[in-house]
Amino acid sequence: MLTPKQNLKECMKGIENGGKPEHFANQWDAIVPIFTPVMNHWNKPMPGEMGKVNCWGVTESWAPGEPGAFPDHSPDKIVIQDIEEWQDYVHAPTLEFPEAEWDEVYAKQVEPIDRDSYYVAPFVAPGLWEMCHYLMKIDNAMVALYENPDEMHELIKFLTDWELKLAEVTCDHIHPDAMFHHDDWGTQKSLMMKPKMFEDFFLEPYKLIYGYWHERGVEKIFHHSDSYAEPLVPDMIEMGIDVWQGVMTTNDIPAMIKKYGDKITFMGGINSATIDFEGSTYDVVLEQARRACNEYGPSHMIIGASQGLPLATFPNVYEWTTQAIDQASKEYWEAHNLPTEGEVTC
Repeated sequence: MLTPKQNLKECMKGIENGGKPEHFANQWDAIVPIFTPVMNHWNKPMPGEMGKVNCWGVTESWAPGEPGAFPDHSPDKIVIQDIEEWQDYVHAPTLEFPEAEWDEVYAKQVEPIDRDSYYVAPFVAPGLWEMCHYLMKIDNAMVALYENPDEMHELIKFLTDWELKLAEVTCDHIHPDAMFHHDDWGTQKSLMMKPKMFEDFFLEPYKLIYGYWHERGVEKIFHHSDSYAEPLVPDMIEMGIDVWQGVMTTNDIPAMIKKYGDKITFMGGINSATIDFEGSTYDVVLEQARRACNEYGPSHMIIGASQGLPLATFPNVYEWTTQAIDQASKEYWEAHNLPTEGEVTC
């Protein structure tokens, strides 16, 4: 029987290329997100907490029933009041933590993991674009890309340098073999900027960041963007992203698999909003799981909800999703006469 990590690799390879998965790669079954001292000191709100000021000075709130925390951009709470003087407002948080904190992360989160079975994946969020609009307010950030490109390049370089240092201290202390990074680049049905603008500002910085992680022995880069971002897939590949997590059905997933599957794997295919709501049931989730498995197949695809961590907003939904994908996977394997567990040599 393949381990979850081995099965994921077979799915990423693709059946048409000789991959021999035993079942669909299912959500986060092969990936263990690690929360380092960097994230532990972020001061990010938990569900129901309002008005917390994080380590970058951004005020965030996580309202009940919402899928995540959002910045408060009341005029007096916007960090960058003037993009031309951004250096006066932006102060990067420290990346120097007592060794005891890293030792605790390693002992409690990393050391218990069987690395033959699971990927150790430190969690990094928010990414470069999200950090820009967290600090500025999203409409201010988008206007600044047009009106103040020099200052935006400077700000993005500052954030990139900080992320490179973050990668260095993380790799030094926990030696991950994967990493999981957030940065939403679109809405549910459109990009936030044209691909050319995205490339002008973010392509090279991300090549530096993800290139460094790979150089330090990180095998797989998982990038979360639960959005429409199909036009950016070539850029994702150039950046070094191995798995685009959060892929929504507003993207043409079968076409992307066919065109890019030998270069990148897609993770998602079930929009969280279709299953993660008050009053949802297992049957609702199972319907979406069956649809996703049948539409996308197991090659170059990890079936799961689009939310950016192994959790859900409403009770039972995450567990139901995992169970439903397992059930749909067994049905798919039987219908297509694929080898079952135990019939494939590890």
